[in-house]
Amino acid sequence: MTPWATLVLCFFGIAAVQTGGPAVGQAAGPDGWITLFDGRNLDQWQGDGTATFKITDGAVEAVDKKDPKAVASYLVSKQSFKDFELRAEFWVSDDANSGIYFRVTDPASPSGKTAYEANIFDTRPDPTYGTGAIPDIAKAATVLKTGGKWNTYEVTAKGPKFTLVLNGVKTVDGAEDAKFSAGPIALQFGKGTVKFRKIEIKPL
Repeated sequence: MTPWATLVLCFFGIAAVQTGGPAVGQAAGPDGWITLFDGRNLDQWQGDGTATFKITDGAVEAVDKKDPKAVASYLVSKQSFKDFELRAEFWVSDDANSGIYFRVTDPASPSGKTAYEANIFDTRPDPTYGTGAIPDIAKAATVLKTGGKWNTYEVTAKGPKFTLVLNGVKTVDGAEDAKFSAGPIALQFGKGTVKFRKIEIKPL
């Protein structure tokens, strides 16, 4: 291979990472969707070191939490994304506190101060910022309960605008905020039983 060809390949490899294109091992399908979790392995994720992540029957959950002081444990995607559509299936107990963080600017410490969150918290004292909301950004237009069953979250982030659809119901429509422009996805395993399966993302 000529030095020029090597330079061209390196350039496009860097561009793919910067624009949210598929990383090595993440082949996009013909429709542009990338599988981040298929129920078989966690190759596209890294844990935060506070728990062991176990895959059972195609779903992942946090077990053996190592730090009792930790409020939650997280799986963080190895790839960053800017504008995208995300589809994720999750199961939570009635008392669970979880969420899907996106555009995470501090992968070592995902939170509402370092990312946006598609919240999963049926028992939040203020339900308007509970399940189906983006805390401190957009209240849930419809308050839904997700405990004890499998649910599907659809998250769309395009520029400063966000849309959330939960089980086919649009709970956030066109909310706007411009604090965070890009970053990994983070799955939160907080209180109660939390499981995720079948996670796909389509860069826009």
